[in-house]
Amino acid sequence: MTRVAGRFVRAEPRRTAGQIVKGLLSEADRKTCWSLAERAGHADPQAMQRLLRTAVWDAEAVRDDVRDWLVEQLGHPDAVLVTDETGFLKKGVCSVGVQRQYTGTAGRVENSQVGVFLAYVTPAGRALIDRRLYLPETTWCDQPDRLAAAGVPDDIEFATKPGLARQMIAAALDAGVPASWVTADEVYGADPGLRADLEQRRIGYVLAVGCDRRVHINDGRTLVRADEVAERIPTREWQLHSCGPSAKGPREYLWAWITTATRPGEHRWLLIRRNRTTGELAFYLCWSPRPVPLRTLVTVAGSRWSIEELFQTGKGQIGLDHYQVRGWTGWHRFITLAMLALAVLTILAATTAQQPDADPEMIALTVAEIRRLLNAFVLAVALPPEHTLHWSTWRRTSQARARRSHYQRRLGHLA
Repeated sequence: MTRVAGRFVRAEPRRTAGQIVKGLLSEADRKTCWSLAERAGHADPQAMQRLLRTAVWDAEAVRDDVRDWLVEQLGHPDAVLVTDETGFLKKGVCSVGVQRQYTGTAGRVENSQVGVFLAYVTPAGRALIDRRLYLPETTWCDQPDRLAAAGVPDDIEFATKPGLARQMIAAALDAGVPASWVTADEVYGADPGLRADLEQRRIGYVLAVGCDRRVHINDGRTLVRADEVAERIPTREWQLHSCGPSAKGPREYLWAWITTATRPGEHRWLLIRRNRTTGELAFYLCWSPRPVPLRTLVTVAGSRWSIEELFQTGKGQIGLDHYQVRGWTGWHRFITLAMLALAVLTILAATTAQQPDADPEMIALTVAEIRRLLNAFVLAVALPPEHTLHWSTWRRTSQARARRSHYQRRLGHLA
């Protein structure tokens, strides 16, 4: 917390922010302002709600501090920037950016918010370093009254998910984050602006695309669909490579690549992945400012799973999706503090993995195990029984008040 202390003007919000981060790292089942305030010994959640809504502090600067800290600890010149979105399921229509939309979190169309994130992946570890809330165009950006009610700044305009990814990648590179590659799924691989940005900056990419993507082969003389290219590749040209470890062992696939360069000196390929069991194919557009072996492209492609695992860790370990705020400011502040909590676990995991006296009979300390140890030895709190009883009374009273208000609104609507 000392790294971000200067971003808080007054002592009270600075102290409350530290209590929220400790609460996010705790073993509390739900990481809402109510449960975090109870754990911190507060009489009510007002201080924490005020921190997320109206207190004076710079969440963007805290995000930058988190990113800089992670780069200090994990930075590597061949790091990969990974971008992807995740959904936050919500009820009602007031939460900023919410609408019925597809989210991979549920695997279907649900009432949800969508956040686009940027991850930093290196041999030493991986972590989230930036975030953007996606605002749908017709249901939000074209409705000024709705934007104003949610506290969206006047200068925020509609941006596609790839557009938000381009903003975050540019911000990271402009800040001097060392990286040589970017990878993402088809939503981002289909965006020509993202590819152009990266080529201009001399940053390599391995971006997933659909099977109907048309690419140039034969020195640019022939334009053909990616899946047709796959059909022409001889069996002997497919190579077995692992694109990274998983809980069940190496992620091994068959891989093939073909140059798609249209000018001499270009390093541009179509990379194809084939599942050894099902035969399912995946396709990637690749570019690099320098020649690289197939093994490098495979490793970069496999880095994309890191952000999915970070979403799982963030939601499962630190309550990334537990927030109960509706406005623009509250969303960004909560997510930023959650990223700080996740950075604590990430850096501790990286630090312990580097220790030379590791026991070969044990796996390295995982993020989940580190959080357990933190709670046992550092974050444990003992609250008096009267405090627990006070909160039981406070919760039930607040819930009864909310129920009466809900019934009154319904009756008024029916009338």
